[in-house]
Amino acid sequence: MDAVRGSCLCGGVKFELAEIPATLRYCHCASCKKLSGGAATVNARVPSGAIRILEGEDLLQTFQPAEGSAKTFCLACGSNLFGGGWPDSETASVRASSLDDAFDARPSAHIFVRSVAAWETLPDDGLDRFETTSR
Repeated sequence: MDAVRGSCLCGGVKFELAEIPATLRYCHCASCKKLSGGAATVNARVPSGAIRILEGEDLLQTFQPAEGSAKTFCLACGSNLFGGGWPDSETASVRASSLDDAFDARPSAHIFVRSVAAWETLPDDGLDRFETTSR
């Protein structure tokens, strides 16, 4: 497999990663939690240039929160697709939940654990934990 394909919930946005992600990380930052509606997002870090939009570029909307990096989503269905400042940053986060093709990467760390909520319990999974980012 040379590439990994992904899409949003409604299928209006389709994209391809030119390189297979080597690792995933759980992000527990406040903005990712609010955007996802969950305890964390699971992200693959790739060069921004490795993301190629195949369909639906007109459906992409980017939001820049006051703190944190830009988040990009589908205007039609609201699917959270990219973070980490895509497309302007050197590297970007791709939401693992948006990837359609299987690949072998597994999570390696929990980042922004300083933002773990009182109701949230981190699993005892042996993964590295970082108060902010592991970059």
